Amino acid sequence: MFNFKSLLANPFAKMVYHRLQKEAKTAEKDQQVILNQLVKTGKSTIFGKDHGFNSISDYESFKKAVPIRDYEGLKSYIEQVKKGTPNVLWKGHPLYFAKTSGTTSGVKYIPITKDSISNHINGARNAILTYMATTGNTSFADGRMIFLSGSPILERVGGIATGRLSGIVNHHIPSYLRKNQLPSFETNCIEEWEEKLEKVVEETLGKDMTLIGGIPPWMQMYFDSLVAKTGKPVKDIFPNLQVLVQGGVNFEPYKTKLFETIGREVDTIELFPASEGFFAFQDRRNEPGLLLNTNSGIFYEFIPLAEVHNENPTRLSLGEVKLGEQYALIINSNAGLWGYSIGDTVKFVSVDPYRIIVSGRVKHFISAFGEHVIGEEVEQALLKATHEFKVSVVEFTVAPFIQQGEGKSYHEWFIEFEKAPADMALFSQKLNEYMCEKNVYYQDLIVGNILEPLHITSLKKNAFIDYMRSQGKLGGQNKVPRLSNDRNIANELTSFIKK
Repeated sequence: MFNFKSLLANPFAKMVYHRLQKEAKTAEKDQQVILNQLVKTGKSTIFGKDHGFNSISDYESFKKAVPIRDYEGLKSYIEQVKKGTPNVLWKGHPLYFAKTSGTTSGVKYIPITKDSISNHINGARNAILTYMATTGNTSFADGRMIFLSGSPILERVGGIATGRLSGIVNHHIPSYLRKNQLPSFETNCIEEWEEKLEKVVEETLGKDMTLIGGIPPWMQMYFDSLVAKTGKPVKDIFPNLQVLVQGGVNFEPYKTKLFETIGREVDTIELFPASEGFFAFQDRRNEPGLLLNTNSGIFYEFIPLAEVHNENPTRLSLGEVKLGEQYALIINSNAGLWGYSIGDTVKFVSVDPYRIIVSGRVKHFISAFGEHVIGEEVEQALLKATHEFKVSVVEFTVAPFIQQGEGKSYHEWFIEFEKAPADMALFSQKLNEYMCEKNVYYQDLIVGNILEPLHITSLKKNAFIDYMRSQGKLGGQNKVPRLSNDRNIANELTSFIKK
């Protein structure tokens, strides 16, 4: 990603941090400027002509011209880009396609343009520089760093370089930083995750690792492999390890086990990246929320979660959001994404400056009985229960069990415990109480005797790793959904139940 040698890092970090602080105060104005710039450029595109961009004069007319859509809604335009047609969604041709897996769309091809690439590159850089400026810690810049990422090998789709986002970003690391970076390019090119992990362990043992980044469950696999190979805690293998850079999932359910494996706590920097853009990053050590990236070529819109499936939902600009409300995140960007629902839900914990937490996925919920339980609620309830009972969870997911015969339906929690509770029945009872506290609709169904209290199904060791392997989704940016409104994942996991 990005680091200066510690001697030079501090003044540069402070300069960038000062600029970001100023931009945080002009966020609403910057958003309006970005919308105007996007529409101006978009007028000459096929999409802009199809949607009457010449008639757009303000946000209200923009909303009338540009509908909300997901990848499927934009796919016909993406197909034109893939055929080599210029000026489809943005001027000219994209520099890259970021290739990502979709649950309903199969493989998705997200354009990254000459104008949008800096959003991806500078986002992670700014997060690390902000950490330096706010903590004064720059010494880790002298050590070795690793970002557990996808292969940098790119294929051509319609003449456009195509690959995983992390692999694309790897091509933009400046040459003077590469000597600090591990693993080697050759190892990074290994597609098969477990083979790559073995080589990463070999290449990093004996090195002065100071910063490690990646999605938490795959960092945990890396640490477990190190411990298995050496018989030592990570703190003894890498005594100068200072920072974990993580994103992609809520860190809290993974934090305890990661720090136990390391043998001590280290600082963490949380990011909110996606193939569609780099949206936010942690800018404060002891305050909740991630600073929204408001001046980087993206105009944000927010749909109240209760309206997300409406034909004409309310669409809010940044200045209209309220604290504590759940919103589906919509973006319009200089990558040529228009009215695009990225599938994530967010909640504002501050509006001065604008800070968010990522609360779940639009499609990851349970409402089989009208309860509309979301990811944030199950994660917080489980965290409260695990802290109270001093247990440790490796991974979990929740699905509805709809009773076909006698008896009542219930929510089934599939949990892989690192350290299971001594009294599973009491743990299950408390977890159900905490779910009732988090979701009043769920509470009504329990109190009304419509649903049974939740059931916990314990899974054997490495159950989720084995499940992800069976789905061809082990490693990289892949993650287990916290919630499903059907039994598809649940049915697959039944073969991993602990006897």
